This record gives sequence, C-alpha cells and structure tokens, in this order.
Amino acid sequence: MVLKDRLIDPSTRFLLFGGKGGVGKTSSAACAAVWTAENTDKSVLIVSTDPAHSLSDSLGVPMEPGVVMHFPEIGELYGLEISPNKRMEEIQSVMGGGMGMGDMEGMNIPMLGELGDLASMNPPGVDEAMAFGKVLEFVENSEYDLVIFDTAPTGHTLRLLSLPEVLSGWIGKLMMLRLRLGKFFGAIKNMFKRDKDEQDDSLEMIKHLKESIEAAKEELEDPAKTSFIIVMIAEEMAIYETERLLSSLITYNIPVHHIVVNQLYPEIVDCDFCASRRDFQRKHMKGIMELYGEEFDVISVPLFEREIRKFEQLRRMASYIVEGNHSFP
Repeated sequence: MVLKDRLIDPSTRFLLFGGKGGVGKTSSAACAAVWTAENTDKSVLIVSTDPAHSLSDSLGVPMEPGVVMHFPEIGELYGLEISPNKRMEEIQSVMGGGMGMGDMEGMNIPMLGELGDLASMNPPGVDEAMAFGKVLEFVENSEYDLVIFDTAPTGHTLRLLSLPEVLSGWIGKLMMLRLRLGKFFGAIKNMFKRDKDEQDDSLEMIKHLKESIEAAKEELEDPAKTSFIIVMIAEEMAIYETERLLSSLITYNIPVHHIVVNQLYPEIVDCDFCASRRDFQRKHMKGIMELYGEEFDVISVPLFEREIRKFEQLRRMASYIVEGNHSFP
C-alpha cells in the first residue's frame, strides 16, 4: 500500500488528533498508533494529553499515569497518560524549591511574597503546558519515530495551541524575576547551607522549559513533520466545532490535511430508526464535503456494532481510518 498522501506519511513525526468531545478521538489515535507499529518499522509513542484519560480503556490495558508502557505484542508501540498535577508539582518545586523558602518563613524579606505567589499561580493552560513539556522530553531525545497525541476536547486543544506564545511570556517573566533576585536569595540561602558549593540550577531548568515550549511551536508548524487530524461526526454542532478548530489551526499555522467523519450509520434493512439516522447523516455529509472535500482528505468511518477497544477492534477501525476502506454515499 502506498502511504504517501495517506494519514500515515513516512516523513511525519507528530500526529495530533482533536475535535469535539465524544466523537472518537482516542479510538482514532489509538488505531493509527497500532496500525503504524504493526505495518511499518517505526517506533510509536501514543500520548494522552486529556486530563480525563481514556487511552488505557481504549487499548484495554491498565496504565500508570506518567509512566511509559511498552506493548510488545504490537511491536514498537508505547503509551503514556500524562498527569498534569504531577508535572505541576515538579515545576513548582523548581520555582519555589531550592530558594530557602521554608527556612526563611516569618522573615520580612522584600519581594519574597511576590516570588512565592508566582511559584504557586497557574497561568492559563498550565496543565496542557506541563503535559506538552513532558512529551517534548521524548521528542528531544529522539527515542520514537512517531509521536501521536490524543488531545482533549476542542476548547482545551485550542488552549494547547496558544500555549507556546502564552507560556513563553509567562516563563520569561519568571526568569527575569529569578535573575533579579538570584544574588539576594543566594546570600540568604548560604546562611542555611552546610555545603557552600551546592549549585542552584533552578534558573537553567526554567530556561530549558521555555526553550522547549518555543521549539514545540516550530515543530508544530512544520508540515514535513506535523499533521493535525480533525475527528468529527456528521452533526450540525460537530460541524460548528470543526469550523472553530480549523480556524484556530490556520491561525497557529498548524498543518491539517485529513478530516475523519466517524460513526456513520450503515444501511440496515427493516430498521426505520437506522434509515432516519442515515438520511440525517447523509444530509450533513453533503455539507461536510462541500466545505472540506476539495481541500482536505475526508475519511468516512462507519458506526460499529460494538465499542472499539482492545487491539483487535482497533485494527478493524484502522482499516477504515488509515487504509480508507469505506465510502458513505
């Protein structure tokens, strides 16, 4: 099978699946990951950045948040459910830890309260930022040939797309404050240290996070490396959500070539309800093709008779999403 112009392109390093809640993003991302690991020589990492994780349910295997899991029965397939709270604790320890905060409690030190407030505040989208920062650790180490993101519903995904710009400025201000107060805190801190040569690398860690976020923006905008796959259903509200998401993808220069239309009713004889739903979807599918058919690869996926979960069912769904074995008249 020729992969060029398909959903899985040989040059792609990052796939992001996003759309309205409940349209099948996780199943779509998971089946693409399973298909790639079994049909190519790529090592694949699928990452859930959705705080309400369902990746482990989709794969049918329990996963520990924050721990990369290998699925050897699928070849080089790995999975990760990110814990934003855990990552936020790590970053807060970098911001506030190592500065002698506890030792200096009760002392009247200028701007100490200001730094403490900064360390504990949550800038817009920080949970998504922590998740994305963790993913970048794997990307920077080049351990995986393909990283697939199972993103949160549309609103959270839009926040994720805006994060490089928002957080770059936020962390930049933090770095400025840390530099301004560095010598002062160093002098105070040394009063409580036995080891005078101990290094405080908090500034370097914060700087690295800022650089990682900025690098993410470049990676996401590179059409040779990144592709965003919109997942939707043939309903009016889903079309509105798709328009909103697509508009933001264009604004943030995120490459998008494929739109998956999921849960399309098959033709079933002697089922008036099924026939009604199919006619309803056919009307909306016509509108979807008029909107997107010329510019994007619209992939239609049928509604299955049972829930898509575990590897065998994911393989079945992949035959439609990745291989395109379906048409909806």
